[in-house]
Amino acid sequence: MAEELTHFDNQGRAHMVDVGEKPPTQRCAIASGRILMRMPTLALIESGDTTKGDVLAIARIAAIMAAKRTADLIPLCHPLPLTHVEVSFQPQRQPPSVACTARVETLSKTGVEMEALCAVQIGLLTIYDMCKAIDRGMTMEGIALVEKSGGRSGHWRRDGDAGMAGA
Repeated sequence: MAEELTHFDNQGRAHMVDVGEKPPTQRCAIASGRILMRMPTLALIESGDTTKGDVLAIARIAAIMAAKRTADLIPLCHPLPLTHVEVSFQPQRQPPSVACTARVETLSKTGVEMEALCAVQIGLLTIYDMCKAIDRGMTMEGIALVEKSGGRSGHWRRDGDAGMAGA
């Protein structure tokens, strides 16, 4: 099976993939990633009592909003009617970090991988934004698709990924 980039036509021009003839199916995507930080930053986040508010609660809302607005951010993504978005954060001691997992679902003609990835990235960026005054050295890493199901390509799962905790 030859692999091809579906967002380019025969002449190499970018285009939005035509999904008009595809039947809608139940689709799900799970993505994860984490933001590394200093231990005092993690302690402040865990306390839930910063001057800006509960960092993780605000990051969760930002992540959900990002999943809903993915088509506005990624030029060739289809706008999708999302049926469920779930975002979780898990503070971790070693190394000091906060892991984020996003699960996005739809009944549609195309998948929600980009929505799940976008949710994770924006959730982590929101943590950075809220905590940058005390820790500009935070680093995001490991942002990846963990699992997807539905559609013509069926089920796919990243092998050996510890990012499934809490999903």
